[in-house]
This record gives sequence, C-alpha cells and structure tokens, in this order.
Amino acid sequence: MLRSMTGYGRREAVMNGKKILAEIKSVNHRYSDYNIKVQRHLGFLEDRIRKYVSSYITRGKTDIYVNVENYETAEKEIRLNRAAAQNYIDVLRELRDEFGLRDDISVMSVARNSEIFKTDRIEEDEEAVWECVKPVLDGAIEDFVAMRSREGERIQEDLCARIEYMSTLVKKIEERSPQTVSEYSDRLYAKIKEVLDGREIDDARILTEVAIYADKVAVNEETVRLASHFSEFGEIISSGEPAGRRLDFLIQEINREVNTIGSKAGDIEIAKTVVTLKGEIEKLREQIQNIE
Repeated sequence: MLRSMTGYGRREAVMNGKKILAEIKSVNHRYSDYNIKVQRHLGFLEDRIRKYVSSYITRGKTDIYVNVENYETAEKEIRLNRAAAQNYIDVLRELRDEFGLRDDISVMSVARNSEIFKTDRIEEDEEAVWECVKPVLDGAIEDFVAMRSREGERIQEDLCARIEYMSTLVKKIEERSPQTVSEYSDRLYAKIKEVLDGREIDDARILTEVAIYADKVAVNEETVRLASHFSEFGEIISSGEPAGRRLDFLIQEINREVNTIGSKAGDIEIAKTVVTLKGEIEKLREQIQNIE
C-alpha cells in the first residue's frame, strides 16, 4: 500500500513525573529532510529522534517537536555565590558607615541582588529521559503513519484507475494503427490512378511505398513497452515499499514512449489519443509527487 508524504501525528502523556508532548508533521519533498525541535538542555535527543524516525519516514520534509516538562522534580538548582554575596554585604556596610545610614541590612534586602545566586540546570539522565520520550514518540508516529496510509490509499486508487484508463487508450492505438496503413494504401492507389489517367499502375511500386510508410508509422514496439510499464507500475504500488522515486522514474519512461508514438502518428485519431494520454501522464506525475 502506498503512503502519502503528507501526515500529522500528536501524542501527549505524563510519565515518571514528566509531561511529554510529541508532534510530527510532514509535507512533500523530493528527498528526506528532518527538522527536529527540542528544548536546549535536551539537545542530546535530536540525534536519537532522527535515527529512530528514519526507519518510519523515508521521504518528505518532516518537522518533529518534542517537549518535556518536569512535574515532580526541580529542573534547576540554585546555589549561593558566596564571594559575590560577601562583597555585596561589605559594600552595603561601607555605604552605611560612610553616610551614617540606618542599618537595615537583611536577608531579603541582600537577596534582591540576583548576582549573588548561581542557577544550574540539574543534569538529566539521558537514558531515563529517552525511555520516557520513546513511547510517546511511538504514539505520534503511529498516528502520523496511519494518516499517511489513509492518504496513500486514496492516491493508489486514483493511480490504478488512471493506469487502467491509459491501457484502454493504448489498445485503441494498437487497433487503429493497422487501419492507418490500409487507408494510406487506398489514398496512394487512388492518387496514382488519377495521375496516370488510365495507364497501367505498378502495383509492386505501390506495395513498396506502403511498406515504407507502414514501417515509419509502426508503433507496436512502443505499445508493447507501454503495456510492460503499466504492469510494472501495478507491481510497484502493490509491493508495500516506498515507491515514490521508482514511480517518478517509470512515469518518465511512459512519457517517452507516448511522445514517440505522437511523433510517428500521421493519423488524427491517434494524435487525439496521444494528447489524452499526455494529460493522464501529467495527472499521474502530480499524484506521484505526493507519494513517499
């Protein structure tokens, strides 16, 4: 089953005193591009998340956001900068003595100076954090992949219908092609008969001209290759593997064969069918751009 490159998944949970949010969204992109956002102090998660999701997402521009909040434990530790505090108190006392001020130095008055404190973030246990994040991330991935699969199923149905329709168009060309040779032979014979005005017609020369024309406009090789491409198209989309790049290449081959038929066709009906085929190819190409 095909999967779309567009998807969204979100999960939130509280585990081991931590509130964890994981969000994944993606849009079309020719290659695989990950943009991972975590809090600065959880930077160690970025590489783990990238490696982990790469087994689920092979193509698309993917934004992944993970946020971790501690509910039951402090994230920061506040310590006293003793040297700064002593210096600050000494300066206050000097100020008091110098100008004969009232001595109202207290803990709260000193504490107003934030420079006497040092704030350190408590170092996280990387393994413990990852063990909390992983199941929440798994849930977001599950929702994300499910959405991609639903979109992919709709795209696959459309692609299959278009390939089937294109197959009927190619069969029309196969049926029409021999008729164009026969009609050319009749036109050529009538024209020569008119020119010769009753004189004997060289049938061998006409047959030679018709044979040259038939070889020039023959499209059986192209139609056979198209049938093969259509069959391979079906095999790729039913393989269950990421198919976007392979289908993108295959649609180029299909387009090449149709263009060749168009260049050979000297018949208005075949030319109209070729135009219709090209329209379907463009619609296929647009859809394939959405496939992982």
